[in-house]
Amino acid sequence: MNQSTPAPAGDGPGAESEVVDLCRDLIRIDTSNYGNNEGPGERAAAEYVAEKLAEVGLEPEIFESSPGRASTVARIAGEDSSRPALLIHGHTDVVPANAADWTHDPFSGEIADGCVWGRGAVDMKDMDAMTLAVVRDRLRSGRRPPRDVVLAFLADEEAGGLYGARHLVDNHRDLFDGVTEAIGEVGGFSFTVNDDLRLYLVETAQKGMHWMRLTVDGTAGHGSMTNNDNAITELCEAVGRLGRHKFPVRVTKTVRSFLDELSDALGTELDPEDMEETLAKLGGIAKIIGATLQNTAAPTQLGAGYKVNVIPGQATAHVDGRFLPGHEEEFLADLDRVLGPRVRRSDVHADKALETSFDGALVDAMQTSLKAEDPAARAVPYMLSGGTDAKSFDDLGIRCFGFAPLKLPPELDFAGMFHGVDERVPVDGLKFGVRVLDRFLDKC
Repeated sequence: MNQSTPAPAGDGPGAESEVVDLCRDLIRIDTSNYGNNEGPGERAAAEYVAEKLAEVGLEPEIFESSPGRASTVARIAGEDSSRPALLIHGHTDVVPANAADWTHDPFSGEIADGCVWGRGAVDMKDMDAMTLAVVRDRLRSGRRPPRDVVLAFLADEEAGGLYGARHLVDNHRDLFDGVTEAIGEVGGFSFTVNDDLRLYLVETAQKGMHWMRLTVDGTAGHGSMTNNDNAITELCEAVGRLGRHKFPVRVTKTVRSFLDELSDALGTELDPEDMEETLAKLGGIAKIIGATLQNTAAPTQLGAGYKVNVIPGQATAHVDGRFLPGHEEEFLADLDRVLGPRVRRSDVHADKALETSFDGALVDAMQTSLKAEDPAARAVPYMLSGGTDAKSFDDLGIRCFGFAPLKLPPELDFAGMFHGVDERVPVDGLKFGVRVLDRFLDKC
């Protein structure tokens, strides 16, 4: 998978000229992930990426973990291959979208109001496109990175990565030989404090997950009769308690660092126990930041019964549980206490929390690259309320960061774009991102 003969210097458009079309092309490839190994899969996207990498002299490989579930990996030989390598990873799958709910078709890649619209525009075909654009431009012009760079465009991130990152880590870990650091999604985006200061949030931590199934057994019977052992009633009461439960505030080192930076930027002392007023000032990122102050458990599905006049003997629910680094045991104990003894819980998918420090040469490269393109930039660490493929790569001892740089308009509800309706990314943001990534690769 090492770089082969590079394309002639200057042969093709520059990264800024190409990134928008690459993003639109990727959005038009429907890679909806329904979480049950059904849907179109990622094979078409994997082949598209492989073709674009091969055009500039790389030798990408496609790894199919299940029919249609495909990832593309390539390695660029750096100027000094004896140095530890860098991994740049992104996923090509997306969550489903209902076109009737959208202003523009979610798989059209339409350009409107200065943005590229479509499912995956920020999660995360924008970063896939930026990576492709930067790599293609560098290789066309013969600019190798200082060290080896492994590129991984992955399947199945939206359902936990079993058919993507987890498959590669478990079965093809030699692909990542020598890799010590990685960058991926949901980091490096801007939050405008004022005209002279923009915070760029670099992900250094993410919550762990327990996607779980709750089950209550009761006594089946006729719907016309009194039943004091109704499984639906018992489950709904438990789910209601859980959905309204306020987990205690727990401030991790990453959140503490972010709050300190935010306090300095806003010129006010922040109390983690009383964040309502502060969160109101954070606009589109408030949803992400608020969820990193505590463990969370969101009921997402209910199921029971097969006929209106039959009381079922069992009822089920599904819950998306997320826990802070270092607080998994507390989270599970709180769950059991709130749910009560009648509710059985079992994991559908579980994964660890991550946290690393905000320091080192790679962080310096992020800060320098952002500042060069935006003099008002200040990089700050933050915790992601969700999870990414970094959880799998952490098992290889790789230090992972979220760094997909975007300069965003202050009014854009960035957090609302993730899995939301009318997902879109500013065209100017994409062009900013390729400039920052190009600088970053020179300095990393």
